[in-house]
Amino acid sequence: MEWYIVGVTAALLTTFGFVPQIIKMYRSKSAKDVSIVTFFQFSAGVLLWALYGIHLRDIIIIAANTVSFMILLVAIALYYRYY
Repeated sequence: MEWYIVGVTAALLTTFGFVPQIIKMYRSKSAKDVSIVTFFQFSAGVLLWALYGIHLRDIIIIAANTVSFMILLVAIALYYRYY
């Protein structure tokens, strides 16, 4: 059972890892110091992880990476809005 908690905790930490950057871009109305390549690379990675989770039928992997992907789409949209 403790490994389940480790998995959920890891999923939460990584899923919401880009939220502080989104808040910073939104508040400053600037994305000049942000790397768009990082957002696209992470988006591709979490999309592949989500597909892998679907293959394994692992709800933690699916949920964490699907939410991460949506958060990254918001980050990419803000990047293009404020750059």
